[in-house]
Amino acid sequence: MVTEFSGGGDLRRSIALLWGATGGGRRGPKPSRSVDEVVLAAIDIADTEGLAALSMRRVAEALRLSPMALYTYVPSKAELLDLMLDRVSAEVGDPGPTLQGWRAKLENLARQRWAMAQRHPWIMQVGTHRPPIGPNVLAAAEATLQAIDGIGLDDREMQLVSGLITNYVRGAVRGALEAREVEQQSGITDEQWWARNAELLEGLIERERYPTTVRVGESSKAANKSDADLDRSFEFGLQRALDGIEVFIANRGSCAT
Repeated sequence: MVTEFSGGGDLRRSIALLWGATGGGRRGPKPSRSVDEVVLAAIDIADTEGLAALSMRRVAEALRLSPMALYTYVPSKAELLDLMLDRVSAEVGDPGPTLQGWRAKLENLARQRWAMAQRHPWIMQVGTHRPPIGPNVLAAAEATLQAIDGIGLDDREMQLVSGLITNYVRGAVRGALEAREVEQQSGITDEQWWARNAELLEGLIERERYPTTVRVGESSKAANKSDADLDRSFEFGLQRALDGIEVFIANRGSCAT
């Protein structure tokens, strides 16, 4: 569930902080910390305690600064969130020259985003419809667009394909994180939950009325949601999304001839 939005602070200050264009030096004593240290401290809090625990006061405490001193580095939590998102985006690197073909490159980028989100689950609580326009966010976008440049798509179609992959990864990550969170909050595994339901529903579900559901359910044995299963589900969906893009590219080429 989204609880925060990027791009909601002072855009002028956000851009200046994201690009290190903060202007001339300020008067007074030399700062004891850097903006980068502030961002890293905030990410650590969000990673370990969740986004709900993140506040300017909490970050100030972690850095042993007064809350008022922290505001001399970052004006508010809104700008801080933009900086945090851009910083973790640096973990998604260019696929590099060793990977050949658009599909291999998109696979690599999607898997990097999947892994990054597992390390920083709080990003799923931040709506990024208006993303932070920072160097790392742009580098990740550039890597995706370069992967599909020159394969027969126009610029708008490239943007749509890029968005499709981003949305797929975000949806898959959300499902995986929800599966882990519900187990933590409930204190029981999915297998235990399904077993309890099976006991309560015994004799109520008519096999003749739901034959396919019963058969598939029995085959999957309560759909065990281990990390391996979640990874397998992500890979299956990713390959089907790429299959669809491949068909679209082929049809696009045939229409152009």
